[in-house]
Amino acid sequence: MTRGGTYFDRKRVLVTGGAGFIGSHAIDRLLADGHEVLCADNLFTGSKQNIAHHLDNPRFEFLRHDVTFPLYVEVDAIWNLACPASPVHYQHDPVQTTKTSVHGAINMLGLAKRLDCPILQASTSEVYGDPTVHPQTEDYWGNVNPIGPRSCYDEGKRCAETLFFDYHRQMGLPVKVARIFNTYGARMHPNDGRVVSNFIVRALRGEPLEVNGDGSQTRSFCHVDDLVEGLVRLMDTGPEFTGPVNLGNPREFTIGELAREVIALTGTKSEIVHTDLPQDDPVRRRPSIDLAKRELDWEPKIALHDGLRRTIDWFRSLLEDAK
Repeated sequence: MTRGGTYFDRKRVLVTGGAGFIGSHAIDRLLADGHEVLCADNLFTGSKQNIAHHLDNPRFEFLRHDVTFPLYVEVDAIWNLACPASPVHYQHDPVQTTKTSVHGAINMLGLAKRLDCPILQASTSEVYGDPTVHPQTEDYWGNVNPIGPRSCYDEGKRCAETLFFDYHRQMGLPVKVARIFNTYGARMHPNDGRVVSNFIVRALRGEPLEVNGDGSQTRSFCHVDDLVEGLVRLMDTGPEFTGPVNLGNPREFTIGELAREVIALTGTKSEIVHTDLPQDDPVRRRPSIDLAKRELDWEPKIALHDGLRRTIDWFRSLLEDAK
């Protein structure tokens, strides 16, 4: 799905969850590359504001649809990105979260099978759980609590991966699976509870930044523009490469470091306060991206400092508009 300009190069791409954070950025890129896009989203966590700038584009179409129900459309490729991704949202209705991952995968795989078209699954670093291997490589099977409060998301995504590879082995379906690590950028939901958006919103409001535990736990933060580039390159690979492939930034930061960086960039007088660690919260999380470098010629380019500055500017505008 490389950049093309002719009618014959153009593909019609279905993006489920396209009104969400990552989905809307993926749509920006697909339209810029000359494709037609059908965005399907039930707007549970997505927002029409994220795609409003495309509503007059004749190559864009929005369909309000829940992927837990079958969808009958004609497309050339499917990007299955539908699922709430923050603990606040996916724990709000954990049964529905599991259905979105599992039934959604079944429905989209069934559509891809009927159309004989490639399909991308947005999986997650959460399939590794609280990892005992560091950094995480794609051959690591993970350390997931199957009955914990996060398992609706973790195990839902793991089951979705199972379905994708069973469809590939049993039916020869062309599949691509990306394991997405912590991603940040414009259009994050301000109340999704994820650490980057949480810290930025609180800092801009002058409120204390709540750091779970002592702040020594680590994450690896990848800007959404870098992530979308990785997804595009994954879909551009031949049928012999299915993944799963880690897409994330291998630079590791402690949560305490992130809090201090946000305070410095916002110029706030917010203080840092410490709270209890949530159950099953991973202690360390960092991807090995050797496979992505080799197969996709991809690695992140945007430094955390620069990406945070851009994200802070977006949130500042959002909060000012809300006044």
